[in-house]
Amino acid sequence: MVVAIVIAVILVAVAGYYIAVRSTPVNVGNVTETLPPVNTTSTTMPTTNTSTTTNTTSTSTSNMTTTSSLPSGATALPYNSANKTVFLYIVASSSGQPFNFNGTSNGQLHVYVPAGWTVLVHFTNQEGLTHNFLIVSNTTATPGDDVGQDGSIVLAVGTTTSSYLNAGLSSGQSATGSATLPAGIYWFVCGIEGHAAAGMWGVIVSSTSVTTPYYLMG
Repeated sequence: MVVAIVIAVILVAVAGYYIAVRSTPVNVGNVTETLPPVNTTSTTMPTTNTSTTTNTTSTSTSNMTTTSSLPSGATALPYNSANKTVFLYIVASSSGQPFNFNGTSNGQLHVYVPAGWTVLVHFTNQEGLTHNFLIVSNTTATPGDDVGQDGSIVLAVGTTTSSYLNAGLSSGQSATGSATLPAGIYWFVCGIEGHAAAGMWGVIVSSTSVTTPYYLMG
């Protein structure tokens, strides 16, 4: 009789433990994909806040370190000095007018990079219209309907140098590309016919006088 009672108690204890374990939720967490650590974002480059309120910006991450004095009103861009690469996050924003880069248009955004450095562009299209991203070594003051006629195409992101007039990224798509820029003045533009002429362009200045990559709003 005593043995039976002991067995019954053991069975009840085992059943209670089993129920408790099976009813305990298991948190497996969330997996997200992130871009390399930078001090700017892919959506708000022209309005990014830095960690300082002066014209000296110091940034330290696992793959880039900068300490430099910048022109008045300038904001440092993320870069890797070891391989002389500038990281440029560009967005065709869904807010504001449809022909914009990071909310700017008509050459308002000026990017300055050291001569001979590589510009690595991550371009995202949030607009309902198809857009692409080109860097053009330009020969005219402002872009026309066909930017390929205004100079030499140095980089095509989200398209090719032969299909830029009508091929690009649909809404929500992203693409990446890079080019090394000798000293000179360049446009970054949307190559879709008429888009740059409608305002979708900015300026890149590659210069030996630039030691730290930065941007200014013109």
